[in-house]
Amino acid sequence: ARKVDTVVLDKTGTLTEGHPQVTDAVWLEDAPKSKGILYSLEKNSEHPLAEAVRRFLQNVSAFEVECFGVLDGRGVEGLIDGKNYYAGSLTLLEEKGIRIEVSLQAKARKWMEEAKTVIALADEEKTLGILAITDQLKPTSAQAIEELHRQGIEVWMLTGDQPEAAREIAKQAGIAHFKAGVLPQEKAMFIQELQSKGKKVAMVGDGINDSAALAQADLSIAMGQGTDIAMDTAMVTILSSDLVKISETIRLSQLTVCTIRQNLFWAFFYNLIGVPIA
Repeated sequence: ARKVDTVVLDKTGTLTEGHPQVTDAVWLEDAPKSKGILYSLEKNSEHPLAEAVRRFLQNVSAFEVECFGVLDGRGVEGLIDGKNYYAGSLTLLEEKGIRIEVSLQAKARKWMEEAKTVIALADEEKTLGILAITDQLKPTSAQAIEELHRQGIEVWMLTGDQPEAAREIAKQAGIAHFKAGVLPQEKAMFIQELQSKGKKVAMVGDGINDSAALAQADLSIAMGQGTDIAMDTAMVTILSSDLVKISETIRLSQLTVCTIRQNLFWAFFYNLIGVPIA
């Protein structure tokens, strides 16, 4: 830990509280059916954002989903009444060649500038609706980043969010370097890229998506409120999930090594003098 010069932070559940909530929603057509379809897709997902959507739509009627699939870092898909539906990021829709109405694009852009995550529901041809989800920064996140900077440590934030939302969150936390639209497998590759430049990297995360990056890092730190696999992979677990403990961990490591060196010095000094006298 004392050798760490770069700290990479996951956003959701690490920098933020990890309790996302849906704040806004716009539906283009047949809102009750669209809500039911979105709920049906998200109830099969384990992502924190999916949990927020389920809470928001908990009173709607569900549909039977066939051929459900998770699209890593982008969303989910499923077959309902013989038709394919997608729920996830705007990037997912663009990849599938699905039309996003101009009015929805403008609304989504506005929400992202407010540091909100935008997810969309679409069928094979068009977007049916979009939702805005927000997750508050932890009260101590900005303080923790400031303390790491004072220790001369470079801080990065990784997130699957769109660049606009990521930029606003990074600004609030006081983070100068961030990477948006990152897929789970790309997190470990980014850690590897930093290490190839001679950096000693600490990765801080809380979810299943962070486990590969945690395993790749020189020092891996998990949040105590996160998933079991993250804690199992990590070398350090912060039980309180308070980011201030990261700088304390590094400082404790430095003090421990300093004490070891002092003890070795006095032990050798004592023997150097004591043995000849004996």
